[in-house]
Amino acid sequence: MSAAMRILDIPRRPEPRLVAELGKMVTPHISDSMERLYASGPQLRPMHKAGKLAGPAFTVKTAPGDNLLVHRALDTAKPGDVIVVDAGGFGDHAIIGELMMSRARQRGVAGIVIWGAIRDSAEIGAGDYPVFACAVTHRGPYKNGPGEINVPISIAGIAVMPGDIIVGDADGLVAVPQEQAERILASAKAILEKETAAMKQITAGTVDRSWVDKALREKGYKV
Repeated sequence: MSAAMRILDIPRRPEPRLVAELGKMVTPHISDSMERLYASGPQLRPMHKAGKLAGPAFTVKTAPGDNLLVHRALDTAKPGDVIVVDAGGFGDHAIIGELMMSRARQRGVAGIVIWGAIRDSAEIGAGDYPVFACAVTHRGPYKNGPGEINVPISIAGIAVMPGDIIVGDADGLVAVPQEQAERILASAKAILEKETAAMKQITAGTVDRSWVDKALREKGYKV
């Protein structure tokens, strides 16, 4: 079998509890908990009006501008999975449009991430079904392959393994490795607690800003 003809399943799906708990967190807190190094770049944006995305990555590696293997993914991904497509960041041909989005939604797929282009952007943009992509074009895809399903991929500067927990919101996307999920979740919860307390201080006008002058003095500024 060619290295570009593998159709696999997710080796191990994460615990639903972890997916649900991480899905309650915002991507900035998760990103900060991953040392700000493992979140997608700014090109990969939400194309839908509103709606949180969370679920295990059902990965697709496809030739730029081709969606044959994406169609296979639509038929085989399990409810709750997130179809994550590495189409090379190529923006000249759309990988999905309204029909494929509707098929994914009907099958219970949690959302679609395209490192490439979509079309029917007005219809997708008017709804709350999570679709992330980096470009929009009216030009349609080819259906020739090659491609692979549930292999390691790279999208917008981050590596994604099949089964990684994908979380997406208005600020972008993160991919949380299963083996680090508990630690990252605990860290994100701690950041949320800290920022909630800070917001209360800001609202009350009691926030301590002395750290700013201290940091400036330590760097040699006269303040």
